[in-house]
Amino acid sequence: MKEALKIGIIGCGAIAHQKHMPSLAKLPHLGKMVAFCDVVEERAAAAAAAFGMEGARVYTDYKELLQDESIDVVHVLTPNLYHSFITVDALEAGKHVMCEKPMAINSEEAKKMLDASKRTGKKLTIGYQNRFNEESQVLYRACSKGDLGEVYMAKAHAVRRKGVPTWGVFTDKQLQGGGALIDIGTHALDLTLWCMDNYKPQSVTGSVYYKMKDNMEGNLFGPWDPSTFDVEDSAFAFIKMENGATIFLECSWALNTTDAREAKTSLFGVDGGAEIKVGPDRKPEVVFNRAQYGKLVEIKPRTGASVAYFTGKDEAPGVLEAEQWLECILHDTEPLVKAEQAYVVTQILEAIYKSAETGATIDFLEFAE
Repeated sequence: MKEALKIGIIGCGAIAHQKHMPSLAKLPHLGKMVAFCDVVEERAAAAAAAFGMEGARVYTDYKELLQDESIDVVHVLTPNLYHSFITVDALEAGKHVMCEKPMAINSEEAKKMLDASKRTGKKLTIGYQNRFNEESQVLYRACSKGDLGEVYMAKAHAVRRKGVPTWGVFTDKQLQGGGALIDIGTHALDLTLWCMDNYKPQSVTGSVYYKMKDNMEGNLFGPWDPSTFDVEDSAFAFIKMENGATIFLECSWALNTTDAREAKTSLFGVDGGAEIKVGPDRKPEVVFNRAQYGKLVEIKPRTGASVAYFTGKDEAPGVLEAEQWLECILHDTEPLVKAEQAYVVTQILEAIYKSAETGATIDFLEFAE
Protein backbone atom coordinates (compact mmCIF):
# COMPACT_ATOMS: atom_id res chain seq x y z
CA MET A 1 0.00 0.00 0.00
CA LYS A 2 1.41 3.37 -1.00
CA GLU A 3 1.81 6.05 1.64
CA ALA A 4 -1.12 8.45 1.99
CA LEU A 5 -0.80 11.63 -0.03
CA LYS A 6 -0.19 14.95 1.69
CA ILE A 7 -2.79 17.54 0.76
CA GLY A 8 -2.81 21.33 0.92
CA ILE A 9 -6.08 23.29 0.97
CA ILE A 10 -6.07 26.76 -0.64
CA GLY A 11 -9.28 28.60 0.21
CA CYS A 12 -11.12 27.66 3.41
CA GLY A 13 -14.56 29.07 2.67
CA ALA A 14 -17.96 27.49 2.12
CA ILE A 15 -17.16 24.93 -0.60
CA ALA A 16 -14.14 23.73 1.39
CA HIS A 17 -16.33 23.14 4.46
CA GLN A 18 -19.36 21.83 2.58
CA LYS A 19 -17.63 19.37 0.27
CA HIS A 20 -13.87 19.02 0.10
CA MET A 21 -12.60 18.90 3.66
CA PRO A 22 -15.36 16.64 5.08
CA SER A 23 -14.93 14.31 2.09
CA LEU A 24 -11.16 14.11 2.42
CA ALA A 25 -11.50 13.53 6.16
CA LYS A 26 -13.28 10.25 5.38
CA LEU A 27 -10.29 9.03 3.33
CA PRO A 28 -7.26 9.20 5.66
CA HIS A 29 -5.81 6.03 4.12
CA LEU A 30 -5.54 7.89 0.80
CA GLY A 31 -4.68 11.43 1.85
CA LYS A 32 -4.10 13.65 4.86
CA MET A 33 -4.64 17.40 5.02
CA VAL A 34 -1.36 18.90 6.23
CA ALA A 35 -1.63 22.57 5.21
CA PHE A 36 -4.38 25.20 4.99
CA CYS A 37 -4.29 28.61 3.36
CA ASP A 38 -6.78 31.47 3.36
CA VAL A 39 -6.43 35.24 3.11
CA VAL A 40 -8.24 35.34 6.46
CA GLU A 41 -5.87 33.60 8.86
CA GLU A 42 -8.62 32.75 11.34
CA ARG A 43 -10.46 30.74 8.66
CA ALA A 44 -7.34 28.76 7.81
CA ALA A 45 -6.60 28.12 11.47
CA ALA A 46 -10.15 26.95 12.14
CA ALA A 47 -10.00 24.59 9.16
CA ALA A 48 -6.68 23.18 10.33
CA ALA A 49 -8.07 22.60 13.81
CA ALA A 50 -11.16 20.84 12.47
CA PHE A 51 -9.71 18.78 9.61
CA GLY A 52 -5.91 18.86 9.71
CA MET A 53 -3.56 16.18 10.90
CA GLU A 54 -1.50 16.92 13.99
CA GLY A 55 0.92 19.75 13.28
CA ALA A 56 -0.98 21.00 10.22
CA ARG A 57 0.42 24.29 8.98
CA VAL A 58 -1.52 27.52 8.42
CA TYR A 59 -0.78 30.12 5.72
CA THR A 60 -2.23 33.36 4.39
CA ASP A 61 -0.01 33.34 1.27
CA TYR A 62 -0.59 30.35 -1.04
CA LYS A 63 2.91 30.70 -2.51
CA GLU A 64 4.40 29.85 0.89
CA LEU A 65 2.28 26.71 1.03
CA LEU A 66 3.51 25.69 -2.44
CA GLN A 67 7.12 25.91 -1.26
CA ASP A 68 6.54 22.88 0.98
CA GLU A 69 8.01 20.04 -1.10
CA SER A 70 6.30 17.38 1.03
CA ILE A 71 2.86 18.39 -0.24
CA ASP A 72 1.70 16.15 -3.11
CA VAL A 73 -1.75 17.54 -3.89
CA VAL A 74 -3.43 20.94 -3.73
CA HIS A 75 -7.16 21.69 -3.74
CA VAL A 76 -7.88 25.17 -5.13
CA LEU A 77 -11.15 26.32 -3.53
CA THR A 78 -11.05 30.10 -4.00
CA PRO A 79 -13.34 32.51 -5.87
CA ASN A 80 -13.28 31.82 -9.62
CA LEU A 81 -11.03 34.77 -10.48
CA TYR A 82 -8.08 33.12 -8.74
CA HIS A 83 -8.47 29.57 -10.08
CA SER A 84 -6.15 29.91 -13.04
CA PHE A 85 -3.02 31.49 -11.65
CA ILE A 86 -3.07 29.56 -8.37
CA THR A 87 -3.53 26.29 -10.28
CA VAL A 88 -0.71 27.11 -12.72
CA ASP A 89 1.61 28.04 -9.86
CA ALA A 90 0.73 24.83 -8.03
CA LEU A 91 1.36 22.66 -11.09
CA GLU A 92 4.66 24.42 -11.69
CA ALA A 93 5.55 23.72 -8.05
CA GLY A 94 5.13 20.01 -8.71
CA LYS A 95 1.69 19.51 -7.15
CA HIS A 96 -1.29 17.65 -8.57
CA VAL A 97 -4.34 19.95 -8.54
CA MET A 98 -8.04 19.55 -7.89
CA CYS A 99 -9.64 22.89 -8.80
CA GLU A 100 -13.24 23.57 -7.87
CA LYS A 101 -15.61 24.35 -10.75
CA PRO A 102 -15.72 26.28 -12.98
CA MET A 103 -12.26 25.69 -14.40
CA ALA A 104 -11.66 29.43 -14.87
CA ILE A 105 -13.47 32.70 -15.60
CA ASN A 106 -12.73 32.38 -19.34
CA SER A 107 -11.20 29.99 -21.85
CA GLU A 108 -7.90 31.87 -22.08
CA GLU A 109 -7.27 31.34 -18.38
CA ALA A 110 -8.48 27.73 -18.58
CA LYS A 111 -6.05 27.05 -21.45
CA LYS A 112 -3.16 28.20 -19.26
CA MET A 113 -4.16 25.59 -16.69
CA LEU A 114 -4.44 22.86 -19.30
CA ASP A 115 -1.08 23.75 -20.83
CA ALA A 116 0.61 23.82 -17.43
CA SER A 117 -0.70 20.35 -16.62
CA LYS A 118 0.66 18.96 -19.89
CA ARG A 119 3.95 20.80 -19.49
CA THR A 120 4.59 19.61 -15.93
CA GLY A 121 3.12 16.13 -16.22
CA LYS A 122 1.05 16.75 -13.10
CA LYS A 123 -2.60 15.73 -12.91
CA LEU A 124 -5.37 18.31 -13.04
CA THR A 125 -9.08 17.78 -12.46
CA ILE A 126 -12.09 20.01 -11.92
CA GLY A 127 -14.80 19.64 -9.25
CA TYR A 128 -17.79 18.35 -11.20
CA GLN A 129 -19.04 16.01 -8.48
CA ASN A 130 -22.45 15.47 -10.10
CA ARG A 131 -20.86 12.87 -12.38
CA PHE A 132 -20.58 10.72 -9.26
CA ASN A 133 -24.31 10.74 -8.48
CA GLU A 134 -25.69 7.22 -8.79
CA GLU A 135 -28.28 8.20 -11.40
CA SER A 136 -25.57 9.95 -13.45
CA GLN A 137 -23.41 6.84 -13.37
CA VAL A 138 -26.31 4.65 -14.52
CA LEU A 139 -27.10 7.01 -17.41
CA TYR A 140 -23.46 7.24 -18.44
CA ARG A 141 -23.12 3.45 -18.54
CA ALA A 142 -26.23 3.20 -20.71
CA CYS A 143 -24.87 5.82 -23.11
CA SER A 144 -21.47 4.13 -23.23
CA LYS A 145 -23.15 0.86 -24.25
CA GLY A 146 -25.07 2.65 -26.98
CA ASP A 147 -28.47 1.85 -25.47
CA LEU A 148 -29.96 5.14 -26.69
CA GLY A 149 -28.47 4.93 -30.15
CA GLU A 150 -27.31 8.21 -31.68
CA VAL A 151 -28.10 11.03 -29.23
CA TYR A 152 -28.99 13.97 -31.45
CA MET A 153 -30.81 16.22 -28.97
CA ALA A 154 -30.27 17.01 -25.30
CA LYS A 155 -31.40 19.41 -22.62
CA ALA A 156 -29.14 20.54 -19.78
CA HIS A 157 -31.18 21.62 -16.75
CA ALA A 158 -29.93 23.97 -14.02
CA VAL A 159 -33.05 25.73 -12.78
CA ARG A 160 -33.93 26.85 -9.28
CA ARG A 161 -37.28 28.42 -8.46
CA LYS A 162 -35.78 30.90 -5.99
CA GLY A 163 -32.34 29.87 -4.79
CA VAL A 164 -29.97 32.80 -5.18
CA PRO A 165 -26.84 32.17 -3.04
CA THR A 166 -26.47 35.03 -0.57
CA TRP A 167 -23.16 34.07 1.04
CA GLY A 168 -19.60 34.49 -0.19
CA VAL A 169 -19.02 36.33 -3.48
CA PHE A 170 -21.54 34.64 -5.77
CA THR A 171 -23.13 37.92 -6.87
CA ASP A 172 -19.78 39.66 -7.52
CA LYS A 173 -19.01 39.57 -11.26
CA GLN A 174 -15.38 40.63 -10.89
CA LEU A 175 -14.53 37.76 -8.55
CA GLN A 176 -16.81 35.10 -10.05
CA GLY A 177 -16.92 35.96 -13.75
CA GLY A 178 -20.70 35.62 -13.87
CA GLY A 179 -23.75 34.40 -12.00
CA ALA A 180 -26.08 31.46 -12.41
CA LEU A 181 -24.52 30.26 -15.68
CA ILE A 182 -20.97 29.93 -14.41
CA ASP A 183 -22.19 28.67 -11.02
CA ILE A 184 -24.81 25.97 -11.67
CA GLY A 185 -25.19 26.00 -15.46
CA THR A 186 -21.66 24.66 -15.69
CA HIS A 187 -22.67 21.48 -13.81
CA ALA A 188 -25.61 20.71 -16.12
CA LEU A 189 -23.54 21.35 -19.23
CA ASP A 190 -20.68 19.17 -17.99
CA LEU A 191 -23.03 16.30 -17.19
CA THR A 192 -24.73 16.50 -20.59
CA LEU A 193 -21.53 16.62 -22.65
CA TRP A 194 -20.05 13.77 -20.61
CA CYS A 195 -23.03 11.46 -21.13
CA MET A 196 -23.12 12.31 -24.85
CA ASP A 197 -19.31 11.96 -25.09
CA ASN A 198 -19.42 14.92 -27.45
CA TYR A 199 -16.94 17.76 -26.99
CA LYS A 200 -16.99 19.36 -30.42
CA PRO A 201 -19.30 22.41 -30.46
CA GLN A 202 -19.94 24.19 -33.75
CA SER A 203 -22.02 27.23 -32.78
CA VAL A 204 -23.57 28.83 -29.72
CA THR A 205 -26.51 31.22 -29.38
CA GLY A 206 -27.22 32.56 -25.92
CA SER A 207 -29.43 34.90 -23.93
CA VAL A 208 -28.55 36.22 -20.48
CA TYR A 209 -31.00 37.96 -18.13
CA TYR A 210 -30.66 40.37 -15.21
CA LYS A 211 -34.33 40.42 -14.19
CA MET A 212 -34.54 39.36 -10.54
CA LYS A 213 -32.02 41.66 -8.86
CA ASP A 214 -34.71 43.46 -6.86
CA ASN A 215 -37.06 40.49 -6.45
CA MET A 216 -35.86 38.56 -3.42
CA GLU A 217 -39.19 37.57 -1.84
CA GLY A 218 -39.25 33.88 -0.94
CA ASN A 219 -35.56 33.28 -1.67
CA LEU A 220 -34.43 30.01 -0.12
CA PHE A 221 -31.23 31.59 1.23
CA GLY A 222 -32.75 34.85 2.42
CA PRO A 223 -32.36 38.42 1.15
CA TRP A 224 -29.35 39.91 -0.62
CA ASP A 225 -27.97 43.39 -1.17
CA PRO A 226 -29.15 44.57 -4.62
CA SER A 227 -26.33 47.13 -4.73
CA THR A 228 -23.74 44.35 -4.90
CA PHE A 229 -25.71 42.10 -7.29
CA ASP A 230 -24.14 42.59 -10.73
CA VAL A 231 -24.36 39.10 -12.26
CA GLU A 232 -27.03 37.37 -14.34
CA ASP A 233 -29.82 35.46 -12.62
CA SER A 234 -30.70 33.42 -15.74
CA ALA A 235 -29.14 32.23 -18.98
CA PHE A 236 -30.39 30.12 -21.87
CA ALA A 237 -28.50 28.75 -24.85
CA PHE A 238 -28.83 26.75 -28.04
CA ILE A 239 -25.64 24.79 -28.76
CA LYS A 240 -25.07 23.04 -32.06
CA MET A 241 -22.39 20.34 -32.24
CA GLU A 242 -20.19 19.49 -35.22
CA ASN A 243 -22.03 16.19 -35.77
CA GLY A 244 -25.38 18.00 -35.99
CA ALA A 245 -26.55 17.26 -32.44
CA THR A 246 -28.12 20.10 -30.51
CA ILE A 247 -28.20 20.96 -26.80
CA PHE A 248 -30.59 23.36 -25.09
CA LEU A 249 -29.22 24.74 -21.82
CA GLU A 250 -31.58 26.30 -19.30
CA CYS A 251 -30.11 27.90 -16.23
CA SER A 252 -31.47 30.13 -13.49
CA TRP A 253 -31.05 30.90 -9.81
CA ALA A 254 -34.56 32.33 -9.72
CA LEU A 255 -37.17 31.39 -12.31
CA ASN A 256 -40.91 31.50 -11.73
CA THR A 257 -41.52 27.84 -12.53
CA THR A 258 -42.76 24.72 -10.76
CA ASP A 259 -40.34 22.53 -12.74
CA ALA A 260 -37.08 23.22 -10.91
CA ARG A 261 -34.28 20.85 -11.91
CA GLU A 262 -30.62 21.36 -11.05
CA ALA A 263 -27.64 19.38 -12.38
CA LYS A 264 -29.97 17.24 -14.49
CA THR A 265 -29.95 16.20 -18.14
CA SER A 266 -32.40 14.85 -20.72
CA LEU A 267 -31.09 12.87 -23.69
CA PHE A 268 -32.97 12.00 -26.88
CA GLY A 269 -31.59 9.23 -29.06
CA VAL A 270 -32.69 7.24 -32.10
CA ASP A 271 -33.26 4.04 -30.09
CA GLY A 272 -34.49 5.58 -26.86
CA GLY A 273 -34.41 8.49 -24.49
CA ALA A 274 -33.47 9.11 -20.90
CA GLU A 275 -33.71 11.87 -18.36
CA ILE A 276 -32.59 12.58 -14.84
CA LYS A 277 -35.41 14.22 -12.95
CA VAL A 278 -36.93 14.57 -9.52
CA GLY A 279 -38.92 11.48 -8.57
CA PRO A 280 -42.15 11.17 -6.54
CA ASP A 281 -40.13 10.97 -3.30
CA ARG A 282 -38.29 14.21 -4.23
CA LYS A 283 -35.12 12.25 -4.86
CA PRO A 284 -33.38 12.27 -8.25
CA GLU A 285 -34.01 9.32 -10.52
CA VAL A 286 -33.08 8.28 -14.04
CA VAL A 287 -35.91 7.26 -16.37
CA PHE A 288 -35.35 5.51 -19.70
CA ASN A 289 -38.01 5.45 -22.41
CA ARG A 290 -38.27 3.42 -25.59
CA ALA A 291 -40.56 1.34 -27.75
CA GLN A 292 -40.65 -2.30 -26.67
CA TYR A 293 -43.05 -5.23 -27.13
CA GLY A 294 -45.00 -3.06 -29.55
CA LYS A 295 -45.65 -0.50 -26.82
CA LEU A 296 -44.09 2.66 -25.43
CA VAL A 297 -42.44 1.82 -22.10
CA GLU A 298 -40.60 3.60 -19.33
CA ILE A 299 -37.86 1.95 -17.29
CA LYS A 300 -36.79 3.22 -13.87
CA PRO A 301 -33.70 1.39 -12.59
CA ARG A 302 -33.73 0.92 -8.82
CA THR A 303 -30.96 2.91 -7.18
CA GLY A 304 -29.92 2.83 -3.54
CA ALA A 305 -30.50 0.04 -1.04
CA SER A 306 -33.29 -2.49 -1.60
CA VAL A 307 -32.80 -4.70 1.48
CA ALA A 308 -34.28 -3.66 4.82
CA TYR A 309 -31.74 -2.46 7.40
CA PHE A 310 -28.91 -2.61 4.89
CA THR A 311 -27.75 0.59 3.25
CA GLY A 312 -24.69 -0.70 1.45
CA LYS A 313 -22.15 1.85 0.20
CA ASP A 314 -24.00 5.11 -0.28
CA GLU A 315 -21.29 7.73 -0.07
CA ALA A 316 -21.96 11.35 -1.01
CA PRO A 317 -20.77 12.38 -4.49
CA GLY A 318 -18.09 14.59 -2.93
CA VAL A 319 -16.55 11.61 -1.13
CA LEU A 320 -16.61 9.47 -4.28
CA GLU A 321 -15.07 12.34 -6.22
CA ALA A 322 -12.24 12.73 -3.69
CA GLU A 323 -11.69 8.96 -3.52
CA GLN A 324 -11.39 8.56 -7.29
CA TRP A 325 -9.13 11.61 -7.51
CA LEU A 326 -6.66 10.46 -4.85
CA GLU A 327 -6.61 6.90 -6.17
CA CYS A 328 -5.83 8.09 -9.69
CA ILE A 329 -2.77 9.90 -8.33
CA LEU A 330 -1.62 6.92 -6.24
CA HIS A 331 -2.08 4.48 -9.14
CA ASP A 332 -1.19 6.89 -11.98
CA THR A 333 -4.52 6.58 -13.77
CA GLU A 334 -6.83 9.20 -15.31
CA PRO A 335 -9.23 11.28 -13.21
CA LEU A 336 -12.88 10.88 -14.12
CA VAL A 337 -13.11 14.60 -14.91
CA LYS A 338 -10.41 15.39 -17.44
CA ALA A 339 -9.10 18.93 -17.76
CA GLU A 340 -9.60 18.79 -21.54
CA GLN A 341 -13.32 18.20 -21.02
CA ALA A 342 -13.66 21.02 -18.48
CA TYR A 343 -11.85 23.32 -20.91
CA VAL A 344 -14.57 22.77 -23.53
CA VAL A 345 -17.24 23.50 -20.93
CA THR A 346 -15.50 26.80 -20.17
CA GLN A 347 -15.28 27.64 -23.87
CA ILE A 348 -19.02 27.12 -24.31
CA LEU A 349 -19.87 29.19 -21.23
CA GLU A 350 -17.75 32.04 -22.55
CA ALA A 351 -19.41 31.77 -25.96
CA ILE A 352 -22.86 32.03 -24.33
CA TYR A 353 -21.86 35.24 -22.58
CA LYS A 354 -20.36 36.58 -25.81
CA SER A 355 -23.46 35.72 -27.83
CA ALA A 356 -25.70 37.43 -25.27
CA GLU A 357 -23.48 40.52 -25.33
CA THR A 358 -23.31 40.83 -29.11
CA GLY A 359 -26.71 39.43 -30.05
CA ALA A 360 -25.01 37.14 -32.58
CA THR A 361 -24.55 33.42 -32.96
CA ILE A 362 -20.97 32.50 -32.14
CA ASP A 363 -19.17 30.39 -34.75
CA PHE A 364 -17.06 28.16 -32.56
CA LEU A 365 -14.31 27.54 -35.09
CA GLU A 366 -13.66 31.28 -35.30
CA PHE A 367 -14.28 31.90 -31.59
CA ALA A 368 -11.83 29.25 -30.39
CA GLU A 369 -8.94 30.44 -32.56
